[in-house]
Amino acid sequence: MAAPMMARSGGRVSAWLSVPYRLCSSPVSPPTPLRTRLLLFLYRRFYDVENLNAYYGYTQQLYGDGVAAAYYILSLRGGVRFAGQSDWIRPNSHGRFSWDFMEFRDVPIEEVDASGTEINYKGLDNLAPLSSLRSLSLSRCPHVDDWFLARLHVFSQSLEELSVSGCPLVTERGLAALHHLQGLRRLSVSSLPRLSNPGLVRILLEEALPGCEVTGAEYHEGLISEGAPQLLPR
Repeated sequence: MAAPMMARSGGRVSAWLSVPYRLCSSPVSPPTPLRTRLLLFLYRRFYDVENLNAYYGYTQQLYGDGVAAAYYILSLRGGVRFAGQSDWIRPNSHGRFSWDFMEFRDVPIEEVDASGTEINYKGLDNLAPLSSLRSLSLSRCPHVDDWFLARLHVFSQSLEELSVSGCPLVTERGLAALHHLQGLRRLSVSSLPRLSNPGLVRILLEEALPGCEVTGAEYHEGLISEGAPQLLPR
């Protein structure tokens, strides 16, 4: 597991921090606990989404699309489930996770839970190679917007379940772009503050996505009777 850890840290910080003090033979005094805690804090907190994208590329070259995507989502504190596995792989409350997912190099990822994470439009590139992705939860993601939803067409051949509930930037335009996902069977659109007419949007989504169960919006919510714009393509 040395290679992934080096990929995650750029080969500099984590290797040094992993050496116990009692093994240091140098006469130089070991760092104080306060300094160590500070370095750990900086190491864990200041690797933003852009840096994760760079680490994804490195991991992808060495271990393939599935492992790289899993690493990316787990680093964002999300979860993944590989095909044939009933258990999800998730980080603990401190953001740490097991590297057992490395064993599934040749196994496709079927489900991704990115709920509440910092995933954004550019980060979606890291999931695009997942041709077997069946379920994707983006609930409460602050950076998921209409541009993000428009790019979900890359999963048009596989995606069956999608949740965008609680995403503050999603509007009718983004939901309109979901008409490409003709295999969708379940779509959750609850608690979207930028929707002025959730009831109308539900009706139009059900028309554009036959066979898809749209949940989270009641027909009577904000429904207008006259002058309703056509939000979705026929």
